[in-house]
Amino acid sequence: MRQLLLLRHAKSSWDDPALSDHARPLNARGRRAAAAIAQAMRELGLGPDLVLVSSARRTLQTLEALTPFEDAALIEPMDALYLAPWRRLLEALQEVPETVRSVLLIGHNPGLHELALALAGAQGISRGGPGLQRLAEGYPTGALVEFTIASPWRQLESGGGRLVRFIQPRDLLAADSTETLP
Repeated sequence: MRQLLLLRHAKSSWDDPALSDHARPLNARGRRAAAAIAQAMRELGLGPDLVLVSSARRTLQTLEALTPFEDAALIEPMDALYLAPWRRLLEALQEVPETVRSVLLIGHNPGLHELALALAGAQGISRGGPGLQRLAEGYPTGALVEFTIASPWRQLESGGGRLVRFIQPRDLLAADSTETLP
């Protein structure tokens, strides 16, 4: 079995209208969310062998918050992943060497969300459990989806993933909150 981790970049800043979309950095909320996801990944033992990451500043900063990984991962920034449609993301995964056991792909919506839904397609929303129900509702910034993949990477196709978990930063940050209710 192979492991596929799909991570949408954390929340980015719109403070500087002079910046291109590609150059937008993470905002404070995004940095907190990325740190929370990094901690969750460490606790769950989710360490990729290969990271495919969009070349956008916000995706690279999201990756920076996750590193270092326990085992040294090969990191490949790719211009082709910037705002890529889901089929282009799937093609990038199909090009992964068969020796790679675990891949982390860091990208953008709507392509990442559409890829996750396509991979989970065989489960059907009604049979896929609460994680798939939540995934169908949306893929917020900083969210992480884990799939197991039975086929070789080159044969990965729609319906080819089994959803293991869907983690949203707001769930992690709410759990870490020290506020008490009256």
